[in-house]
Amino acid sequence: MASEGREGEHPSVTLFRQYLRIRTVQPKPDYGAAVAFLEERARQLGLGCQKVEVAPGHVVTILTWPGTNPRLSSILLNSHTDVVPVFKEHWSHDPFEAFKDAEGYIYARGAQDMKCVSIQYLEAVRRLKAEGHHFPRTIHMTFVPDEEVGGHQGMELFVQRPEFQALRAGFALDEGLANPTDAFTVFYSERSPWWVRVSSTGKPGHSSCFIEDTAAEKLHKVVSSILAFREKERQRLQSNPHLKAGAVTSVNLTKLEGGVAYNVVPATMSASFDFRVAPDVDLKAFEEQLQGWCRAAGEGVTFEFAQKWTESRMTSIDDSDPWWAAFSGVCKDMNLTLEPEIFPAATDSRYLRVVGVPALGFSPMNRTPVLLHDHDERLHEAVFLRGIDIYTRLLPALASVPALPSDG
Repeated sequence: MASEGREGEHPSVTLFRQYLRIRTVQPKPDYGAAVAFLEERARQLGLGCQKVEVAPGHVVTILTWPGTNPRLSSILLNSHTDVVPVFKEHWSHDPFEAFKDAEGYIYARGAQDMKCVSIQYLEAVRRLKAEGHHFPRTIHMTFVPDEEVGGHQGMELFVQRPEFQALRAGFALDEGLANPTDAFTVFYSERSPWWVRVSSTGKPGHSSCFIEDTAAEKLHKVVSSILAFREKERQRLQSNPHLKAGAVTSVNLTKLEGGVAYNVVPATMSASFDFRVAPDVDLKAFEEQLQGWCRAAGEGVTFEFAQKWTESRMTSIDDSDPWWAAFSGVCKDMNLTLEPEIFPAATDSRYLRVVGVPALGFSPMNRTPVLLHDHDERLHEAVFLRGIDIYTRLLPALASVPALPSDG
């Protein structure tokens, strides 16, 4: 039995649970229900609401709180509406019921990634508006589809459109990760996803023979080279307590394909790898390394990219940067410990950074295990509510950053 309606539940928590029940789950998300929910929030809060269909059935919803000085660039608060699939049999509670247990933990897909942040933005704005505040910079909240499958029919298309240019975004906040310690993690860059398929061709024949130059032998050499590189990076991470996962390059073998029968040596085989390349890596040299591994394996070994991100950008976290100064200053005033890191995976922030919008990934969830994409994804209501308090302090500071040369 879910605990909705339990006396004394904070209205922000009730709204959060309502949003969690909308099944925006890949591969067939109910985006229409999410857009309707957001339109209703805009109406209740007295915010402007714009819908931009960037691809058929893929709508970016923009809620706008105008600032007092339209000449200044705006603050963009981004969140995605879709969530990843679930394996219900591994959950303690229905992942779309938003069940709250006796301790206050809310179980739902999207509880951490990232419907919590969407509602925290909305509730912080509601609170600030109710208190009668006005700020120089306009605040836009963007709710985008498709992030969990790469953002190719979401933010990647949106940043190229005139509606995005018209927002005149000067600075953005997007998703981060929970932190199991007292500290809060903030992400200023991301690793580049490279999805690589290595194909090997060799001599086929009857599998009772010792055939020379087989596809499998050559593929094995490349796999061994890449996994040796993986081990080297893993050791580098483990041996240096100051390094975080985002600062090294990770790789995993994710697919092996080939063969037609037990007794036939195949002419072709392939292996697919998911590389996450650290932002300080020379990408040209890294691609040459891939070519070298294939060459060393023998004739007929090639690779192709299913995804290749080469536009890694870093957002300044120098105290002289006005955006970082405003963000970190609030955290300092609130006695929040920040741990700046490179995001180990990929988010829509990369599309914002590449068009020149500095972006920080920040989901204010400390003392919380990282459970995004996991079974029993959950968030404690007290942590969720504390996040609203944090945004209620952050937004005034960011929306009051004085005029910058880039605002011209």
